[in-house]
Amino acid sequence: MSLVTVWFVLVGVMLAAYVVLDGFDFGAGILHLFVARTDAERRCVLRAIGPVWDGNEVWLLAVGGSLLFAFPRLVAISFSGFYLPLIIVVWLFVFRGLGIELRHQVDHPLWTQFWDAAFAGASLLLSVFFGAALGNVIRGVSIDESGRFFAPLWTDFLVGATTGILDWYTVLVAVTVTVAVAMHGGLWLAWRTIGAMRERSERIVFGLWPAVLALAVITMGTTLRVQPRVLENVSTHPWGAAFPLAALVSLAAVRGSLRRGARRTSFLASCGYFVGMLGSAAFGVYPMLLPARDPARSLTIANASAAPYAMSVALYWWIPGMILALTYFYFLYSRLPETVRPDDGAH
Repeated sequence: MSLVTVWFVLVGVMLAAYVVLDGFDFGAGILHLFVARTDAERRCVLRAIGPVWDGNEVWLLAVGGSLLFAFPRLVAISFSGFYLPLIIVVWLFVFRGLGIELRHQVDHPLWTQFWDAAFAGASLLLSVFFGAALGNVIRGVSIDESGRFFAPLWTDFLVGATTGILDWYTVLVAVTVTVAVAMHGGLWLAWRTIGAMRERSERIVFGLWPAVLALAVITMGTTLRVQPRVLENVSTHPWGAAFPLAALVSLAAVRGSLRRGARRTSFLASCGYFVGMLGSAAFGVYPMLLPARDPARSLTIANASAAPYAMSVALYWWIPGMILALTYFYFLYSRLPETVRPDDGAH
């Protein structure tokens, strides 16, 4: 395996870790106004993610840093092309963090309701934007002759030569991701809470599961139409079909495990679903990092990578960094309480 392929795989693994870990606290944010009916219950939702929500974002920073080391041209071109949504995402992260940290600073209903709404709204919109970003990466963007692009928020909502951030396909992927993230957060809350909150979380998960399945199948089918590279890769390497198959098997395990009361197993199955879907996307576009609507202009692992020496040095630093990060996450998650209760105390 070449060095550029190694970095492609490592970035994909870190991205999957970010989606799995930060995905459940995004989902908890989306659902917390529905799962939690009282102020004590809403504080309980925040305690369920409180020790880990900011730590989970370490993986997003790791992905960004690794891309800068390994594929600097991709970072330069994509950051300028996606300037508008990146600024929006930064502000959404700000409001989401403030919603968690500031709601308990003032004991007044209007204050807490405002920050509850900010937390829920930011969590929802971040899921939508990250889903749309995934759709853009799979579909491809309008890279011009100079090798650059600028993506407006939308054009005509059609998948053509000139694309915006939002069209019918990227909206479909955004909805698919958002509904799956909401289910993922519901599974975390069903595992980590008890009583009425657990029952509400499970009802929501059972209600969302058919939508997640239907959207996953529809998205897989439309992806074959939107991005021809996927069929080429599957034809060349049939083993790649294991990724979507694993995602569907994991999704079936989500429902089966939850019906048996195996809440942790159900949550882990949801993690497997996300890994399978992201693996499908990475396999489908490889060796492209950012496809172009004109395939000849795509950014690939070959034309967007750093020099071999730089990538080797980066790998030497990446290994001890990942050991430290994994040690920290093991320490953090191994000390989480099994469940949180509304009457456990303040945030």
